[in-house]
Parts: sequence; structure tokens; C-alpha cells
Amino acid sequence: MEKKLFSALTAILFTSGIIIPGESYSQNQKAVIRNFLTELPKSEQAVNKSLQKYRMTAVYTNRDLYGNFTSKTRVTGEYTTGYAGDSVEWNNVYISGSKKYEDPFSQGAKQDYMENFRYVPSEKMVLNENEFSKFSLNPENVFARNLIWDMMTFEINAWNYWDSLKLNSSYLVPDIKGEFNMAGIGTYFHNKVVILWKGISQFNNELCAVIDFSALDNIIELKMGQIKTKGTEQYWGTIMVSLSTKNIEQAEMYGGTIQEVEVAGIKDKFLVKTIRELTLDKIQ
Repeated sequence: MEKKLFSALTAILFTSGIIIPGESYSQNQKAVIRNFLTELPKSEQAVNKSLQKYRMTAVYTNRDLYGNFTSKTRVTGEYTTGYAGDSVEWNNVYISGSKKYEDPFSQGAKQDYMENFRYVPSEKMVLNENEFSKFSLNPENVFARNLIWDMMTFEINAWNYWDSLKLNSSYLVPDIKGEFNMAGIGTYFHNKVVILWKGISQFNNELCAVIDFSALDNIIELKMGQIKTKGTEQYWGTIMVSLSTKNIEQAEMYGGTIQEVEVAGIKDKFLVKTIRELTLDKIQ
């Protein structure tokens, strides 16, 4: 498997002119290791400031503890970076759902409060309730907030620890700060976050660092309107980061929660297992 992966990598580097034809395989191998697998480019290399547009798609599938399907939700949105002052913007955010597993999703309802929603990514977006003052009051707005927080997760894990990563060596994030307030709708406690640079690959005609991340055994509590939940969450994913521009070229995340749900007016609490599948694709 390693020889196949290396051969594919060498072919990419040959076509890009990085490796000079005629050198021995051994010399090429050493050049690849020296130039691309020893350390990542220094962080002084700024992220490309031209406009970058992405489409994020998240699918939530709900089941009971025995695996029986109960419902599903899809959330989509377009995210643009590169505006003046490091601001970013969301547009065309839609939420759709279905009670039947086999049914395709409809386009869904547009979330007008997210149209042209612009901000500078920072911890403030996680902690400050006022930042979400224009959001819908129904419980579905947690899906829209998750778009923002999931994008920040990709960006933080792609860039904040860049200089600390070593190939195939797990990096334990030191500054997760434990529990934080989710801007007025609940609390979230990170147990630990681990990041791993596991190699390079090609995506969108860019040589990319392949960066994995995982966060296990996290505790989440939500209170929105008539609904309260408490449970645990695990999530993990992969980010493709261009070595030349440091832009994110593609990313994906998977996760799962088990939550005890309490609804006002219903006597008994119940348990829900939710699987989340999320992709981030560059469209500009």
C-alpha cells in the first residue's frame, strides 16, 4: 500500500515539474520526503485573501437506541471568505426534513435570517448571545448555528496548530478550555481534541496537507423553548489544506450524539441517537 501511495504521489510531482525526470527513484523518494513530508510550510505564509466560496451540507439522521429510523434533516449553506477585514458571509441557507428514510430531501425552507449574515470569525461567535439576536426562535436555528460553528472547527483545526504538527504524530490541543456557553442555548464540554497531519494528497489541482481531527466523549446540554436535551457527542473529520495558499480545498466531518430529550407537556423523557454527516466543498 505504501509503495502504491508513493508511486501516485511521485506521478503528481513529475507532472507538476517538482521532480526532475531522470533522477533515480531513490533520489526522488528522498526529495519528496525532504520537501513535503518533513514539515509543513511556515505559518508566515498567509492564507490567500481572494474570495473563496464553499457549500456546506450537513445531514442529521435520528434513530432510537435500537436503530429504528425516526427522522432526518438536511442543512445546506454557502460560505464566502476573503472580504475586507477578514469578514465572512453566509447565503442561501436551507433546512429540509423528512419522516421517511427513503424519501429524497426537498429544497427546504430558506433561512432568511442567515442571508448576507456577515461576521469576523472569533471566539465571540461561540460565546456571545447577541451575535445571534436576529436568528429564528424555533429549535431548528441550532442547525444554522452549527453551520457557523462547524466552519470555525474546520478553520481552527486547519490553521491554528499548523506549526505544531509533525507527520503521523498526534497533537493534543492544549487550549480547548473545557466547558463553554453556546451563546445562550446551552453548554458544551470538550473532553479533548486531537489533530493529526497524516500526509499530502492532490485536490482541486493543489498539493494539500491531509489533516485529521477528532473530539471524543464531549458533553452537551441544550435548552431551546420547550425542549431540553442532555447527552454526549463524538465527532471526527479530515481537512484538505493547500500547501501553496493554505486555503481549505475540501473537508468532511462525521459525528454522533446520544441525548436524553425532555419536551414540555410530555410526561416521559426519551433517548435519541443522531448521526451527522457533513461535507464542505469549494465552489469558487
